[in-house]
Amino acid sequence: MNVRRYIMAAQSALAAWALCATCAFAQTNLEFIQWWEPEMPAGALRSIMDDFEAKNPGIKVTLVSGPYSATHDQIVVGAASGTLSDVVGLDGAWVNGLAKQGAIASMDSLMADAKYDQSQIADIIKVNGQSVMFPLASFVYPVFVNLDLAKAAGVEKMPTNRSEFAAAAKKMTNADKNQYGWVLPLSLQNPGGIQNDVMSWVWASGASMLKDGKPDLENASVVGTLEYVKSLQDAGVISPGIFAKKEQDKVEEFVNGRVGMMIDSLAHINLIRQRNPNLKFGISALPAVDGYTGKRGLPYASWGIGISDKSEHKAEAWKLVEYLMSPEVNSRLVSIANAFPGNIHAKPDFSKSDPLFEEAFKIFQSGKLANEFVGLPVADDLMRQMNVEVQKMFDGQQGAKEAAANTQKQWLAEFAK
Repeated sequence: MNVRRYIMAAQSALAAWALCATCAFAQTNLEFIQWWEPEMPAGALRSIMDDFEAKNPGIKVTLVSGPYSATHDQIVVGAASGTLSDVVGLDGAWVNGLAKQGAIASMDSLMADAKYDQSQIADIIKVNGQSVMFPLASFVYPVFVNLDLAKAAGVEKMPTNRSEFAAAAKKMTNADKNQYGWVLPLSLQNPGGIQNDVMSWVWASGASMLKDGKPDLENASVVGTLEYVKSLQDAGVISPGIFAKKEQDKVEEFVNGRVGMMIDSLAHINLIRQRNPNLKFGISALPAVDGYTGKRGLPYASWGIGISDKSEHKAEAWKLVEYLMSPEVNSRLVSIANAFPGNIHAKPDFSKSDPLFEEAFKIFQSGKLANEFVGLPVADDLMRQMNVEVQKMFDGQQGAKEAAANTQKQWLAEFAK
């Protein structure tokens, strides 16, 4: 009888141990904040997460998704309060500040522990020598053109230089119909419009806002670009409400047929198709200055990925990062998202992608990626400082030269810190 009791007790203890072990194992929940899910076909990112969970029993992934600007705000708050999600979708412009704040972790030790082959990553963004972000997928920013508005206005071809763009914008503008040729978001809350919609004109013509790694904003190319953008405002071809507009407002206006052209990410092709299946639109490289014959600089942004330094599950978070950066999964993700891969061995299947991606790939092959804000110190603050000066220029308080000079002073002060 004693033996029987012993066996039963042992079995009960073993069952309890197994149950507790299973509970502990199943309780690892990773929170993954990003803006990508709304920009992909419905269920696409969740499906990739489901596959990850199937391959990694005991790890569950909760997606925290929202528009780009809202996600950025959540990340800023999470970084400041120490409540940042375990895995973080990152823009290269945020990385320097988040790393110096101690919000995102160095992934070097995680890679070393996993004996991870770093050579397969297309680019690793570092701050103070520490690897803090991998570009998971990269998107160029071409000009999106509403083909129906263009046809109705008599615009017969995609603009290739600034004169053609200005002429097309004027033809597509009809203020009585609340219809404008171009849209420009210059919200101070989310100042990415300076990067994507203003300085991109500089890079498109092979020019730079930096010299020897330092600000060089008073050069003729930057001042000329500010003068050009101001001329479009003076001509009345930019959709009203510039200072309040964020990126999602720009896309909303394009989706609803209120603007003829916008500079935007390829990531939004899926979103535009979903929101307005009947909208006919095309893409082209950002116009260069008249007479420019060199390679076009292609503004781009990445879906970067990193890990919160406050995460209590860094090993599991690394497993998710490693999974998404693997050649097979990276190929799958960028094929769905119409992007360029972050793993050099990834082979995207673009045959099933939106037909516009083939045109985007031609643009990519004929140009070069250009985004000088990636990795700069306090990049968001730099954009915001320039944004203030550009707004003053638009309000008539100063000219383009003064806007550039005032921004230069502020940037030099930031770089000196």
